[in-house]
Order: sequence, then structure tokens, then C-alpha cells
Amino acid sequence: MTRPSTRLRTPLRLLPTILLFAILMAACRSPQIREEILVTITADGTTREVSVPAGSTVSEALQTAGVNPGSLDRSEPPFYTILGAGDIITLTRVVEEFSTEEEVIPFERQIVRNETLPEGETRLVQAGANGLREITYRRILEDNAEVSKTVVKTTIITEALPEIVMVGAQASFTPLNIPGTLAYLAGGNAWIMEGSTANRRVIVSTGDLDGRIFTLSPNGEYLVFTRRSTKPADEEINTLWAVRTKNLEPKLISLQGKNIVHFAAWIPGTNSVAYSTVEPRSAAPGWQANNDLYRVSITGGTTPRRLLSANSGGVYGWWGMSFAFAPDGRLAYSRPDGIGLVDQDGGYLKPLLGITPLNTHSDWAWIPPIIWGADGNSLYFVSHAPAPAPITGEESPYFDLSALSFSNEAAVSLINSTGMFAYPSVSPMRQEGREKSFQVAYLQSIFIEQSETSRYRLVVMDRDGSNSKVLFPPADANGLEPQVPVWSPAPLEGQTGDLIAVVYQGNLWLVDSGNGEAYQVTGDGLITKIDWN
Repeated sequence: MTRPSTRLRTPLRLLPTILLFAILMAACRSPQIREEILVTITADGTTREVSVPAGSTVSEALQTAGVNPGSLDRSEPPFYTILGAGDIITLTRVVEEFSTEEEVIPFERQIVRNETLPEGETRLVQAGANGLREITYRRILEDNAEVSKTVVKTTIITEALPEIVMVGAQASFTPLNIPGTLAYLAGGNAWIMEGSTANRRVIVSTGDLDGRIFTLSPNGEYLVFTRRSTKPADEEINTLWAVRTKNLEPKLISLQGKNIVHFAAWIPGTNSVAYSTVEPRSAAPGWQANNDLYRVSITGGTTPRRLLSANSGGVYGWWGMSFAFAPDGRLAYSRPDGIGLVDQDGGYLKPLLGITPLNTHSDWAWIPPIIWGADGNSLYFVSHAPAPAPITGEESPYFDLSALSFSNEAAVSLINSTGMFAYPSVSPMRQEGREKSFQVAYLQSIFIEQSETSRYRLVVMDRDGSNSKVLFPPADANGLEPQVPVWSPAPLEGQTGDLIAVVYQGNLWLVDSGNGEAYQVTGDGLITKIDWN
């Protein structure tokens, strides 16, 4: 047998050497030159062709062409795109600029009907004046052409002053004699009546009263009120002011208070006012309550003094709390989860009674209305009553008018199912035979289980809850909007009872607490707040 020739076979031991030799030969070869491609670049108003290596990105092509994009510039196609031969690059220069312009704010014209003027007669109460605002714009320019202009900030330099024209309207209501001073808010302005409902005059004509605070001093000499702020609502909601009602040309007094939503009231026996503040917020409800308390004097300097430090306010404390002064100066507080007293010297709260808070499932909270009895021995309040199972306490639609006696420290329910906005109000102390007594007025909801949206009727009762009777409006008429009834500061000859002032359909009505007879006083439909002292 013939053996195969060994010369035609490669020994296996030589393969690694051959592979190493091949790799070294490949490494020693000259590097290949990348293929060049032509692309077109349009930038800064010129177009040019540029040769770049294949596989270059838009950013690299621009760098090769000596074009430096800015941080806002954009290209088509985008900067990260891999280019091919013949591609076209368009660079758009983008510039952001800020500019400020002044703009005139035209004044508004307000027409106020006045029943004391003959019909058709007009009178200029306040001359209008244009305001001025500074507007900061953000402008975007693409290749020097403006593509957008947006407002980033607005600052009021001068607030516009509305022109207020009083127009006479025939009065069809018989004038009534009234004791004290009756103040009312209409069309953003403050008015007073003195001696008779026919004697009316404007004491604040700025047109910007917001109605959150509107309260007369006990002697009727001063009115304290809040005005809408000229700043954005998320920076400042309102400001606190006072005016002397007796001056023929009243001058406004700034009390240095601001952001007052729930409470401000006169401190008995003083010329001072106490108030509570909130912090404005852009989110609903527009504030975060501080639950604090400050005191400021009308006549002895206007630097506020803190009585109660900011605190959480308990359950739903973000909404806020309210307060009420007793005739002797003691101070009660009310918040969604209870009522109690304020130690004004120590600056702390003393809880008296817990109340089941109402879950409104919304961006507001219910604060139980409270008022002291005229003798200072009791505290009237609206309590949240339980409901039958399976309705939980916080979901209950029932509310009672209750009283807390400081003589025996007992709380009792006086009237069941009055509604959440019953707003009890006590009359001044009156002499009845050998005894002194007072009455309590309150609102009764027409629809008991929907008292949040229901209208109400005015009811009066004795201080112990007896002898309650519905006064106004009649059963066949629409009810009242929730409000605090305001008692006459003194009896009036010829009336069987004391007069109670209420706002009904935007007009002022006086109701005799004895026989329920009601007298319409105004007819312009503009009144939103009243007080009487």
C-alpha cells in the first residue's frame, strides 16, 4: 500500500503561528481614510456646502463649518442626527428677551341708586381716575422674528379709582325712626343711617370693601371694615381699615392688619379691635389659617399686639376659627372640632366642649356659630347632632341650637334641627317688670337635611328656648340667605318688640320681634352687610 505524501499536510502545531502572522500583517497595513460627504448648512442668513466625514452628526457638521449654536438654538434635523450625503441642515437662532411696559388701567363707572335723591337726578360722589400697571413680558425671537410674547409678571403701580355716580330713585317706602347708627354695605361702599331711615350718607366710597369684616363700635362712632388688596390674591387678600362715622368728611384709618377672613370684633369697653389672620395660598380655598389673634387700638396707635400665637387649629384647622367677646370682655373661641375660652393674658386655649366636625367633602370647613348671652352667663352655639345609623357622626346633616351655661357648666340643646347656619343673635338686656331679660334670634333652615344650601326663616325665642315664633319672611315667600340677624340697640316707641335688621333679596328690612311686622327700607338690591349700634 502506498502511504500519502506528508508534504501536502500542514502540521496542526503550525496553525497558531500562521494566525499570529496574519494578525500582525493586518495591523501593519495603512489606515483607511473615511469617506467624505457633502451637506448643506443654512444658518445666520447664509447657505453653504460643507464636506464632513461620513457618520458625522449635525453638531459635528456645524462645528466643522464654524457655526456655534446657542443654548436655545434648534436645528432641523436635531443636533444628534447622523448625516448622510446631500442632507440639509437648517439652524434657527432662538433668543429669549424680557421687556417691561406700562399700561393704563381705565377706571370703572359705578352707578349707585339712592332713594333719597329725586328720581332721575344724578350726583357725582367720586371722580374716576385711571390707574397704572407695569407688565413684564417674555419674548421669544427666532431668527430675529418674534414668535411668542407672554406675560410673566404684573405689578400695580397706581390703583384705578372708580367713578361713582349716584342716581336718584323714587322711594316708595315710608321712613322709619331708628335709634343709634345703622351701617350697611352696598356696591363696595359703606353707608350709614342715623335717626331715620331717610337720613343716609356714604362714609366710604372707595368701592373696594369686600364684606368679610364690617362692624360698628358699640357706640356707633367707628366702623371697621376690610378692603380688597391691590396685590395678587395669593400674596395679600385684603387689608383692615377704620373710619369715624361722625365726621362729615370721614378719613380712612389704616389699622395695619391684613389677610383677615373669619374674624374681627370690638373689644368691650375699649377702643380696640381684635382680629385673626390667614396666609394667602394659590390653592383652594385661597388661604391657610393662622388661628392667631391680634389686638389693635383705633385711637392709641395702630401697631398690632399679639394675643394668641399661630396654632394648628385642631381638625380642619387649615380653614380657620372664630371668636366671640362676652359683655365683660371674656373671649370664647369656636373651631370645627369644639368651642372653648381664650386666656388672653396667658395666650392659650381652654377647651370647654368638643363638637363632631362636619366632613364637607370639599375645600371648606364648618365653624360652629357662637354668641354670648347678654348677661354673660351663657354661650349660645350651633352643635352638630348625630344621625341614625348607618350615617356617621361627621356625615350627619343635623344641627341643633344649643346653650352652655356657666352657672352649672351644663350644655343643653334648645332647638333641634335648626341647620348649620342658624347664626344665633342676642338682643340687648331689657327690663321686664322686676327682672332683666333678653331674647335670642336665629335662622331656621327650610330644608332640614340640606341646610348647607337651604334658605332660612328668621325666628325669635326667649333665652331659655321657650316661646319660639317664626317672624320673617312669610311661609309663601322665598327664605333668607344665611346671615347674622342684627338687633336694634334700643327700643323704639310704637313697636311691640325690638326691631331686627336683616338683608332680604339685597334690600334692608326691619322686623318687629313682637308681632313679626316687617318694613322694607331699601329697594336697590345692592346691600350685602349690615350692623347696628
